[in-house]
Amino acid sequence: MRVAIAGGHGQIALRLARALSERGDEAVALIRNPDQSDDVRQAGAEPAVVDLEHASEDDVAQAIAGSDAVVFAAGAGPGSGPARKETMDYGGAAMLIAAAKQAGISRYVIVSSMGANANAPGDDTFSVYLRAKARADEAVLASGLDATVVRPGSLTNDAGTGRVRLGASVPRGRVTRDDVAAVLVAVLDSPKTIGRTVELIGGDTPVADAVAAI
Repeated sequence: MRVAIAGGHGQIALRLARALSERGDEAVALIRNPDQSDDVRQAGAEPAVVDLEHASEDDVAQAIAGSDAVVFAAGAGPGSGPARKETMDYGGAAMLIAAAKQAGISRYVIVSSMGANANAPGDDTFSVYLRAKARADEAVLASGLDATVVRPGSLTNDAGTGRVRLGASVPRGRVTRDDVAAVLVAVLDSPKTIGRTVELIGGDTPVADAVAAI
C-alpha cells in the first residue's frame, strides 16, 4: 500500500510513516518546508514539497498520484490564529479531497479532534479550531470518498501501549501519538471503518481488536 500523508512532518505523521515503512508499505510525506525532507526520509517516507494552503489542486494531485490512500494529519499548529485554523484545518482538508478525486484515490482518513463541533460557541482561537475540524470532517464524509474520521483525545508523547479505547463516543481522555499512528494503520486496513467517525483514547483493548470491533 502507498499512503500519502498531509502534514508529513507532524508528530503523528512521522510515526505513521515509520509504522507503514516498517511493515513494507510506502509513505509519501507532503511537507511545506524542503528542509524537513531528511526528517521524513529517516521516518521511511518519500518527501513531496507542496503547500496545501497555497498550491493548486493540480500540484497536490500530482504529489499524491499513485497512492492508494491519503491521510490528512495536517493542522495549523499551536500559536496560529483563527484565520489559519480555517485555511489549514478546514481548507487544507478540503484541498486534499479535491486532489484525491482528481488523482483517482478513493480512500481518505482524517485525523480530527475529540470535541470537534461545527456549532462550538465563541470567537476564541480554540472555538474556531473546533468548528474548522468539524467542517473538515463533514466535508470528507460528504465527499463520496471512502472516508474515516478519527478523533483522538488529548495527545501525549508517552510510549505507546498498543491498547486503546475506540468508539463512536468515548469519555474524554488522553492517548499517545504512537497509539494514534497504530490506529491509523489499522483503520487503513479495515474497510469496515469507511463512513465512520470514531473517538480514540488510551484503553485496555489491543489496537487490532478495537478497530475490528468498529
